[in-house]
Amino acid sequence: MLVANRGAVAARVIRALRELGIGSVAVYSEADATAPYLDEADEAVCIGPPPARESYLDQDRLLAVAAENGADALHPGYGFLSENAGFAARVTDGGLTFIGPSAWLIEQMGEKTRAREIMASHGLPVAAGTGLLDGDGDNIIAAARGIGFPVMIKPAGGGGGIGMMVARDEATLVASVERSRAMAERSFSSSGVYLEKYIERPRHVELQMLADRHGNVRHLFERDCSVQRRHQKVIEESPAPGVPRAAIEAMGARAVEVLKRIGYDNIGTVEMLMGEDGQFSFLEMNTRLQVEHAVTEMVTGIDLVQAQIRAAAGQLLGTILPDRISVDGHAIEARIYAEDPKRFFPSPGPLNSFRLPDSTAECRVETGYAEGMIVTPHYDPMLAKIIARGDTRDDAIAQLVEILGGIAIEGVKTNIPFLLACLVDERFRAGKVHTGLTGEIKL
Repeated sequence: MLVANRGAVAARVIRALRELGIGSVAVYSEADATAPYLDEADEAVCIGPPPARESYLDQDRLLAVAAENGADALHPGYGFLSENAGFAARVTDGGLTFIGPSAWLIEQMGEKTRAREIMASHGLPVAAGTGLLDGDGDNIIAAARGIGFPVMIKPAGGGGGIGMMVARDEATLVASVERSRAMAERSFSSSGVYLEKYIERPRHVELQMLADRHGNVRHLFERDCSVQRRHQKVIEESPAPGVPRAAIEAMGARAVEVLKRIGYDNIGTVEMLMGEDGQFSFLEMNTRLQVEHAVTEMVTGIDLVQAQIRAAAGQLLGTILPDRISVDGHAIEARIYAEDPKRFFPSPGPLNSFRLPDSTAECRVETGYAEGMIVTPHYDPMLAKIIARGDTRDDAIAQLVEILGGIAIEGVKTNIPFLLACLVDERFRAGKVHTGLTGEIKL
């Protein structure tokens, strides 16, 4: 199997392939030539210079390497080409198995206004919103009035919080729409944007889903991803603190039925916002493995990467998952970034010191870096993920605080001081999380 990615996810997939007895072909750019996971792969091939468009986003080169090395499957990881429907189609048209949903499902869910329409048509709750906006300012204002201010402006074809803006009144709306369009065009080559009702102080709760090629779908409970900066997750946990289990089970059952109806056929995540009134509304669907998948693995005991691969290979869900899955204990993940902990600007540079703890049953460490490597500005600046598990949420928090406090990274700035400030904040410890919480925490 060709692993068409880099960093922590490449290391994670290679580990899963080794445990399954499947040969792995790793690819790397010149910037990642000394990445530690390359030694773990059966083959490692340089695919180009550091810029992503000349390496990890070069579809022709990736497919050529797969053919040259006799690969019969390709795992896209997360980010890069993982949700590119055209690439998924090229992989399967070339006779390889794409480790992810079918290309048409990626396309349907990738355009967010269409995804909203599909989910709403099958009975999943969706917040008030619009289709794609046209360029007429009067129409945009009329659409916002119909929803009611404040509204969120969101790119229809993107992610990662890029281009998302809040307009609280008509005076700022049209200019904000134009800024969002410009950012969307630069980042996603698509300027389509839409409006959605802005929910004050919501929680971001997502459901982990797994399906096979035979019409079977299961959910593996939820993750709370409310602790974000710039609409990007930094701390994730399971189970969601303070959310009734009955509410999770009910929403999970509804999501299962919807995905069955649309023929979903591999791993995916149904992302929801939960208002202060406890009501859920569909946000978007990610048609790939999530960065935070290990949180679910730590509390369910299910290896999601192996399950994803086995489902893509055509195995029945009943042979992949046990009949009964339950949540055991509590897990919390912290993403360590090479960035200024106050302004969140990337901090590229050499990893003069990079000392992380070893993984254990109660603490998983995932990284694609090693001491001496250079953190370049060409890629997302995530250095590592630390996932702590405890019998209780308080146990998991205490363990994660201790681990983060003992990590030594020199040569770049990191967000560890910010992570620690979040974890010890009394609101976080009380489970009173929401997507704006990080803006209220001061270092």
